[in-house]
Amino acid sequence: MTINDAAPPTDLTRRAGRYVQQPTGYRAYIPEPLPPTPPIRYDNDGELQRLLSDADRDLARLDALATLLPNPDLFVAMYVKQEAVLSSQIEGTQSTLEDVLAFEAEHTPDHRPNDVGEVVNYVRAMNHGIKRLEEDQFPLSLRLMREIHTELMRGVRGQEKSPGEFRTSQNWIGGSSPANAAFVPPPAHVVMDALGAFERFIHDHAHDTPVLVRCALAHAQFETIHPFLDGNGRVGRLLITFMLVEAKVLTLPLLYLSIYLKANRSEYYDRLMNVRMKGDWEGWLRFFLRGVSDTARLATETGRKILAMRETQRNLFSRNTYALALLDSLFAKPYVDVKQAATIMACSFVKANNVVRELETAGILQEITGNARNRVFRYQPFLAVFEQQNASASTFEPAAVRGRKS
Repeated sequence: MTINDAAPPTDLTRRAGRYVQQPTGYRAYIPEPLPPTPPIRYDNDGELQRLLSDADRDLARLDALATLLPNPDLFVAMYVKQEAVLSSQIEGTQSTLEDVLAFEAEHTPDHRPNDVGEVVNYVRAMNHGIKRLEEDQFPLSLRLMREIHTELMRGVRGQEKSPGEFRTSQNWIGGSSPANAAFVPPPAHVVMDALGAFERFIHDHAHDTPVLVRCALAHAQFETIHPFLDGNGRVGRLLITFMLVEAKVLTLPLLYLSIYLKANRSEYYDRLMNVRMKGDWEGWLRFFLRGVSDTARLATETGRKILAMRETQRNLFSRNTYALALLDSLFAKPYVDVKQAATIMACSFVKANNVVRELETAGILQEITGNARNRVFRYQPFLAVFEQQNASASTFEPAAVRGRKS
């Protein structure tokens, strides 16, 4: 059976798809093509309309902030790393933002988690996708998803599971086999049909689905198809950002939902299963749109704090061109040693050491090794902003609770 052979849903429980018995005895899920039938019910769901309006507004405010950034690339670099850490943690990695920054600065301690490479790959995959979409004018497509997956799985856990290739065997989620799994995605012979319908949906703007709704539907559908043997969750979350950038809803890739999905991980998986088993697209959309609003507001607040901090620090060192050059570089690479600082400022080691000492005295740099030689410094106030952001996200009111209050 192919996806196009499946009978159209006759009730909401089969609105997103249905389980089909396979020759070897287990049941696999065959998704219906997007957009859903019956269509999303906006008219009789005032809450959904309000949430969509709020999410659009909060996203617009975040995008407006991007126009105020003096050097957007420096700011985006840190947001991408933050998203890479959180998205990878959803999949079970232990690496932290500090681990990734130390790794990139070549100041990696011996006790760093082995999975830091997975997070670094996520950063590379994100940057590759954004470059392809913006610089190369390459459309968001199955080919690009395969490229992203290749970058994601290069040289890390799962590299043996056909990086960059859609699966040709059955996979499953939970359990020891498809027979006792929590969820069994489409069988291998259905995958390409399902992906073909998926690609047509993300390219077809004729159905007039709002962009954020398109992102929500596409993410859920991708997770249901589960087209790779490994790394599906990370590719699916990257897909959201790529769709927003391609649609020019965001000038810069500053919205990352992993901070919200990690805080609401159980409900995240429950909502996806409710789509599959009950056809509850509206419940998934309410959850997703709350996440967009929460994440956009948090990112906007973080961006404003960083702008204010940058202005204060630049005023403090306004007559020191060396210090200003080093300060700007720290937004992209918040770990530095004196030798690296000398390269950044194009000055002698002695001069660089003096500038670093000035920034340390001002509380901007913090020495982290305790060594007399080969000292390493971290951009403490900047990293503290992201630590505060994570603390704020950990106190997000569960989406389900807010749903009951609405």
